[in-house]
Amino acid sequence: MNLQTLTSGISPLDLRSCLISKKGEIIYEHYRDQDTASKIAKTNSCTKSILSALICIAMDQGLLPQADTTISTFFPQLAAKEDPRYREMTLHHLLTMTAGLEWTEFGGANSFPRMTRTPDWVQFVLDQPLRDAPGSRMEYNSGVSQLLSAILVQASGMPIARFAEMNLFGPLGIESYKWEQDPQGIHTGGFGLWLRPSDMLKFGQLYLNQGSWENQQLISKDLALRSVQPAIHVEAPRRGAYGWHWWADSYTLEAENTSEASFDYFYARGFGGQFIHVIPSLEIVVVLTDDKRKKAQFPGDVFRQFIAPFLLRREH
Repeated sequence: MNLQTLTSGISPLDLRSCLISKKGEIIYEHYRDQDTASKIAKTNSCTKSILSALICIAMDQGLLPQADTTISTFFPQLAAKEDPRYREMTLHHLLTMTAGLEWTEFGGANSFPRMTRTPDWVQFVLDQPLRDAPGSRMEYNSGVSQLLSAILVQASGMPIARFAEMNLFGPLGIESYKWEQDPQGIHTGGFGLWLRPSDMLKFGQLYLNQGSWENQQLISKDLALRSVQPAIHVEAPRRGAYGWHWWADSYTLEAENTSEASFDYFYARGFGGQFIHVIPSLEIVVVLTDDKRKKAQFPGDVFRQFIAPFLLRREH
């Protein structure tokens, strides 16, 4: 299988970008036009995985306590709530989206769009009722990402973007970015970070290297590995599992005249076709970005339908 085969498969999809690296070397690079390579664009919920990295770094530095610490440490008002389950909510529950809050991400009274129309996003999330016991069920929730952002600001004593520049963006050589903020000036934890595709690839490579970059351990190996491990299985129509603001899944190719081939992978996913896929067993990172309106986008999973089978056939 040659790279031209992949090009012929994805060209009709009109992706904004598709980058593939193996062992740190780019083996495939496609941009819709010459300007795309140098332009930052919305990563949407890939922001969550960046935030996860920053939380891990803060834990490594001793700025944040262990993941089983209850968040009432940072939000004392939770201790006064009548429902005692609020006091059981931990950093791990926020990172795995298992906080138990009643939430519908894209609609209804308890939702991400509703949160963004309020004067205090963090308070809006803290005011939500509990539906499940913390830790029992995953409910996708950009509100808990904003709680993590607020916690990181408390712990580090600085804006998240500055913390990122010092501990993540700087070492990775990420110089061009934009990061949106809530009304209190807290950088958005669940979305709102703009990056170049090549810088998204660097971030994926950092995790392929288990937190190491150019002989510097930016994230401890223990936390880099723990954060991408499946923590809880997700409910249909989503597939796979969820870790610390990372998704995890596996892919199997039942190829003709060959033995079954498969791999496990973890990935950052953002609305509208933004992805960073990491495949440890193949030492491969794949970045996909798109910017078309939903009706104009390919309706399926580009990675699983085009990239994954190509990579496995190439390996075999």
